[in-house]
Amino acid sequence: MYIIAYDFGTGGIKASLYGADGACVASGFDAYETTYPASGFHEQAPEDWWRATVRSTRLLAEQAGDEKMKRVRALGISGHSLGVVPLDAAGNLLRPTVPIWSDSRAGAEAQAFFREVPEEAWYMKTGNGFPAALYSVFKLMWFRAHEPEWFGRAATILGTKDYINYRLCCVRATDFSYASGTGVYDLATRRYDEELIAASGLPRTLFPKIVPATQVLGALTPDAARELGLPQDVKVVAGGVDNSCMALGAGAWREGRAYCSLGSSAWIAVSSAKPLLDVATRPYVFDHVVPGQYASALAIFSAGTSHTWCRDVLCGGMDYVSMDAEAEKAGRGAHDLYFNPSLAGGSSLDPTPALRGAFANLDLRHTRGDVIRAVMEGVAFGLRNALDELARLAPVAEPLTLVGGGANSPLWRQIYADVYGRRVARAAIGQQAAALGAALVAGVGAGVWDDFSILETISRADAAAAPDAESAADYARRYVRWRALTEKLGEWAVAARADV
Repeated sequence: MYIIAYDFGTGGIKASLYGADGACVASGFDAYETTYPASGFHEQAPEDWWRATVRSTRLLAEQAGDEKMKRVRALGISGHSLGVVPLDAAGNLLRPTVPIWSDSRAGAEAQAFFREVPEEAWYMKTGNGFPAALYSVFKLMWFRAHEPEWFGRAATILGTKDYINYRLCCVRATDFSYASGTGVYDLATRRYDEELIAASGLPRTLFPKIVPATQVLGALTPDAARELGLPQDVKVVAGGVDNSCMALGAGAWREGRAYCSLGSSAWIAVSSAKPLLDVATRPYVFDHVVPGQYASALAIFSAGTSHTWCRDVLCGGMDYVSMDAEAEKAGRGAHDLYFNPSLAGGSSLDPTPALRGAFANLDLRHTRGDVIRAVMEGVAFGLRNALDELARLAPVAEPLTLVGGGANSPLWRQIYADVYGRRVARAAIGQQAAALGAALVAGVGAGVWDDFSILETISRADAAAAPDAESAADYARRYVRWRALTEKLGEWAVAARADV
């Protein structure tokens, strides 16, 4: 028997076919576009999502063959968060394009809400640590104010993966992990908060019922089965938000287990029985797809993108292996060159969102290798900041699992181990963490596996690094200087903005 997992990301959908042993036997990707009709507006077309779902599934069939596809038993989706898809009572889509997670148009609505509800109290209840305007409730308030002609006909608002589930089996529902990003979800009680909904002024009926991520919603409709080329008895499992599915796939599903995602942006997330909340640093928290757990994380916004910028702008587009060789030759500390990776702005860990990246202590002796090394170390220092704050709130187990493209560099893995002062290990699943999480959720929901413990035999570390005592001590000193630099850059950024 087989399971299909859909990793539903910002740039497209990747469908993966998993066997009963947890091995991925085929995968296919289909892209869709994001449009930007106005400042802060980031929109996608749900119909594009559905077409990409169909096409990526067809790509699986081309790779795996019809016989395997006939033996698919269940499917599950990991979906990008904070989506707002309006349906009327008949299930018709009320808007051809919808805001995605990064849409920030609702700043004024968030400000109005916080005149009624104390912002810190809202955060401590919801764990919604991203900028408030990104959360679903404020996007809905924006639509109520600006597009009332269709908003009055809205019967249900679904998340991204929940809309695809609706197209698959005609059931309107979400799961606990996705609901925790609505802005009106109480992490402690694991249900919608009626007082927060009342403060928004939105109809309670807009918010769909919440079910466990592993719950079977139903079987494929005849139309969906025909378009996908799958048996009609395939079970559609609720699935989860990408943050929580990735945590599961990366092995962060038991108390204290953590992973570091190293992509364009980067974050460290910890699984725990209590949400890790702090009004100063604002970890963003999602309910886990694993019952009884939460996934709490802190991020930096420009990790892989800083490295890519360095390659494209400063290194003439050279390959990453050659960059690593030059950085390794430069040596630890890059001859006292420091880099702050806030090229995309400051996160909640930084003194101000206005913070921007910088090199410091640059002089004529520095080589290209020093610059590359400083960038790699600066990203590691930024994530050390995140790790320290999370470890202050709860124990963090070792090794720390690394996933994403940035985990492929042996040099960077050693830098992370030395800067963190902890053992790190690259997950053998590579960039499949969210897909594997969705597959596990679907498999447990459909009865293929009894529980998530199958993960221990599927996902193993294939590369590890332990901190070198001398290097770790040296990096600890350099990290203190890096933190001082970040504070000074923050002061400068605030002053510069005041002068504009």
